[in-house]
Amino acid sequence: MTMSSIDAAGPEVPSGTAGLEVAAALFHGLSDPSRLAILQHLSLGGHRVRDLTEHLGLAQSTVSAHLACLRDCGLVASRPEGRASMFSLSSAPQLLGVLDAAERLLASTGYAVALCPNYGVGTEGNLAPGQLRTHEKEAGG
Repeated sequence: MTMSSIDAAGPEVPSGTAGLEVAAALFHGLSDPSRLAILQHLSLGGHRVRDLTEHLGLAQSTVSAHLACLRDCGLVASRPEGRASMFSLSSAPQLLGVLDAAERLLASTGYAVALCPNYGVGTEGNLAPGQLRTHEKEAGG
């Protein structure tokens, strides 16, 4: 993953380990199923928190917390609309491209990540490097 380009519209992207840490932060921001569902709804157009709570069946506080995370990551923007805020994707073509690439990658691997002992479906995830299960540790017992 190359992380050493300069974006004409923004700051220089860190290279090396710092660039990988920024990329990992982006993927961490995308790592929650509720946040992905919110992004999926916002790909159809702007929504208010109330709209999203109705569509997703989540509590208002949960939706608001996820939107704050996505806004802090620069993935969504909000604008006032009456007494509410309207949320939309801030870089829709690029974000949708990343999500589309992820879907293609999942399909090409047969969704094997679902079985990953560290991050697969039903695992705790977000483990420290020393906590990762490897074949060596499993074989040794």
